[in-house]
Amino acid sequence: MTRNVLIAGAGPGVSGSLARLYAAEGCGVGLLGAEDEVLATLGAEVEAAGGTAGTAVVDLTDDAATRAAVTRMGEHVGQFDVIHFNPSAYREKDPLTLTPDELLEDVRLGVGALLTFVQAARPFLASGARISVTGSMAADSPWFGAASLGVQKAGVQNLVRSIDATLKDDGIRAVSVTVRGMLGKEGAFTPDNVALALRAAVDQDESAWQAEIPYAG
Repeated sequence: MTRNVLIAGAGPGVSGSLARLYAAEGCGVGLLGAEDEVLATLGAEVEAAGGTAGTAVVDLTDDAATRAAVTRMGEHVGQFDVIHFNPSAYREKDPLTLTPDELLEDVRLGVGALLTFVQAARPFLASGARISVTGSMAADSPWFGAASLGVQKAGVQNLVRSIDATLKDDGIRAVSVTVRGMLGKEGAFTPDNVALALRAAVDQDESAWQAEIPYAG
């Protein structure tokens, strides 16, 4: 049976690698992203890799629009086997220049949008479904120069634990993968290698499930 995957915050980096990875398994891959041209390119790559693609341009901080997009895709495919949350906001401001409104704006995307995404997808998640999230070492080793990113990654890691605890009795599990390195074009932290770690996390043994898995290469 073809697995249906939905990726929020789809783009050319880790989420793109993950989309192509699932596509190579013959999965149907739904892509939610902010830029039509980026989604069109990634959708074509998914099709070329052996999957089927569906795309929707949406601002993930727009609760109503995101819910509508997830619902349309869910009704089209019937159910989601895996949903993946990728976005975060990068703002190069330290704690003395970052304003409270800017912090809340960034957290709205990097943490709050996960609530919208999961709540909208829940009617299409059956027992055995998995929720994965791209995490970062910024959660516990933040760089002061982009202070809001650490707050986002700490918040999303914490929220994933709550989501997992809420849904585990229904056979649905959630996991964040904490990437403990800088993304690059070579070595252990290429987008393709991080995608492999994310893919492996959703297949971990449920009897020993971990809601947060570090990836150190």
